[in-house]
Amino acid sequence: MSKPRVPSYRHHRPSGQAVVTLNGRDHYLGTWNTEASRQEYERLIGEWLANGRRLPTQDAKDDLRICELLAAYLDFAATYYEENGQPGREYVCMKQAAKPLSESYSRTRVVDFGPLALKAVRQHWVDNGLCRTHINMRINRVRRIFKWGVENELVPSSVLHALQAVAALKKGRTAARESEPVKPVPDDHVDTVLPLVSRQVAAMIELQRLTGMRPGEVVIMRPCDIDRSCDVWVYTPAGHKTAYRGHGREIYIGPKAQQVLAPWLLRDAQAYCFSPKEAETERNAERRANRKTPMTPSQAKRRPKARSRRAKRDRYDVFSYRRAIKYAIERAGVPSWHPHQLRHNCGTQMRRQFGLDVAQIILGHRSADVTQVYAEVDRAKAIEVVRKAG
Repeated sequence: MSKPRVPSYRHHRPSGQAVVTLNGRDHYLGTWNTEASRQEYERLIGEWLANGRRLPTQDAKDDLRICELLAAYLDFAATYYEENGQPGREYVCMKQAAKPLSESYSRTRVVDFGPLALKAVRQHWVDNGLCRTHINMRINRVRRIFKWGVENELVPSSVLHALQAVAALKKGRTAARESEPVKPVPDDHVDTVLPLVSRQVAAMIELQRLTGMRPGEVVIMRPCDIDRSCDVWVYTPAGHKTAYRGHGREIYIGPKAQQVLAPWLLRDAQAYCFSPKEAETERNAERRANRKTPMTPSQAKRRPKARSRRAKRDRYDVFSYRRAIKYAIERAGVPSWHPHQLRHNCGTQMRRQFGLDVAQIILGHRSADVTQVYAEVDRAKAIEVVRKAG
């Protein structure tokens, strides 16, 4: 007769926790592959076996640990914040906010996590040099995790109520540093970087500078998303920052931007305009053309791995796009800047030449109510401005 199986010690990848499933319930043990999590596993298995392969009955809500709440929330968030079939940027931000809780309060009961613990997490971010506004955003994300727990009857509402008592850090009344306001990039700094990036990245930079679109909007451009039926093209992104609020987004592409974009539209309508895989192919072809020594027979026989971990994807994301610019900036030796600043370049120019209301239209800064009332008037005005500005 075979020996009854003992549930195994497993890795919960989304949260980085160790987990064991006993009687249909997941028990999170702390950070994966650590001595502490192994000891917690042995303790639970010992109690489970001693009690006839069941854990002693207890109030699950009162005994819920922080690591269990985080693991359950991150499973939910991976789907809720999905973008184009992948966990989106907000999911990454939620994991960053949850990290100090996982590291310092993993085995703490949820009901014991109060305002002082949240302030300790906040102080950790202050000590690590994060700016005040970013710390406040992270604290709100931590509270959002507990709010989700209350909604799903995992966390007593009193816990969330207590955490809401922690006030946001106020300007001039905290040791946290203040962030610098985001300003446009000097055009000469952009022009210095352009020759040092791939054709794909250079085109995205120019499009942002001319149209004011967000980095997340330029990386997902496809021919099928662009209406070219009139002299000013209209790009409707498949996804954008405020789509979940029901806001629409139209980006107007004038003559100058059309010249930049036109060569990238000669592809399948559903394909992404800017592909890192295509950029890598071009880079390798250029390297081969510039070789000073002939290729050896063994090198000529090499074939790319079928499932390479470093295989390039069909489109950039905001992180890979920003990294490409960062590497070029380091090579060029110019002051650091990031692609979101290019949006400010366009906004500043539009405001200077045509006024604040036009800049808000071009950049998509409008509330849903204003959009419903003035959508058609704003659209005609923006198209006329883009027609003149290019």
